[in-house]
Amino acid sequence: MDVVRENSRNPNAIAYAVLLVGALIFPELMFFLGGDSNDFLVSLAADGGVFVLMAIGLNVVVGFAGLLDLGYAAFFAIGSYTYGMLASQQLIGSPLHTALHVPFWIALFVGLFIAAAAGALLGAPTLRLRGDYLAIVTLGFGEIVPRFFKNPHLNAWTSSVNGISALDVPTLPAWITGPWAGTDLAIEQNFRFVSFNYTAWYVLIVLLIILSVLAVNNLQRSRLGRAWMAVREDETAAAAMGVNTVTIKLLAFAIGASVSGFAGAFYGAKLSLVSPDQFTFIVSITILSMVVLGGMGNIPGAIIGAIVLYAVLYYFLPAAPQAVSGWVQAIGLGSLNNVTPNWPGLAEFVHRLQFIMFGLILVGTMLLRPQGLLPSRLRAQELKRGVHDEPVTSAAAPV
Repeated sequence: MDVVRENSRNPNAIAYAVLLVGALIFPELMFFLGGDSNDFLVSLAADGGVFVLMAIGLNVVVGFAGLLDLGYAAFFAIGSYTYGMLASQQLIGSPLHTALHVPFWIALFVGLFIAAAAGALLGAPTLRLRGDYLAIVTLGFGEIVPRFFKNPHLNAWTSSVNGISALDVPTLPAWITGPWAGTDLAIEQNFRFVSFNYTAWYVLIVLLIILSVLAVNNLQRSRLGRAWMAVREDETAAAAMGVNTVTIKLLAFAIGASVSGFAGAFYGAKLSLVSPDQFTFIVSITILSMVVLGGMGNIPGAIIGAIVLYAVLYYFLPAAPQAVSGWVQAIGLGSLNNVTPNWPGLAEFVHRLQFIMFGLILVGTMLLRPQGLLPSRLRAQELKRGVHDEPVTSAAAPV
């Protein structure tokens, strides 16, 4: 009870509690409302969890250390392709001439470490740059990596533009899979796979998010986290106080990249497919928008921003054309749905306006709440600094 009383007015604690309760009841609520017909919503939520993971990782780079990364999807791609090569038949055609079929949990962490190494390799020669210059370098890296995987000369490793398919489905413990997961066993090429439904994927991504939140939260409270904040506030002052700014920024890049690789390995396993078209520049911008919208430097803020933006982009906006079409039909204006040479029909018209509506949502949110939906206290104070200060009156000149 003392813990509840102490955190009753802590917005972060309240947000964590609401998010945890919501995550626990979401599958049961979907089943209660629509039965198996709502499985696609549970699957959509599992995919959204991947974006939540990436937002947590990018929050380390942008929110904690103050480094603008415009190529974050590159590490997402590295994690996915690592899982694809380790958990499929892909490497039979490579110089290794063997399919590895590494277990899911091992491949997941291998993807994490390889993405972290890629982040360190990118950061080592470039982190002496600052601001816009660093952003341009990360943007270039984000454009290079998907095209690297498309290289036809690497077809034996990455399958070029076709991507890697038929990835192994992970074998999970019974307490994750559960009786509702439908454990249909199948034998395929002397390897056993366990197929399970969307709820198992959802449970797994929630567990991975909780693990990542605990790890990143501990890092934020550590000496390293305080060094990140010092570099973000004033890199010159931090260096003057003895902080090794290059090492600190390198660790931020590597840790943020590792979380993205972690998410990429899970995403590849869930889709059973890895394709270079999944890791475009728009993915990096979407994740950055999630962090800014939720509140930079605040872990629950980044989670909320990711959930809100993902729901808008992948559920509400795609469903808007059909919803508007049905609504006008219900009120007797069904003629608006008719397609004519000069009118594409209301559903198609709304579909064309999707990204305009998305842009207006972002612009409106930033105008009304520039600090984010749930900002850290420090970041909120930075935005308000000096706004309510009294003007300094000049002293009278001595006579």
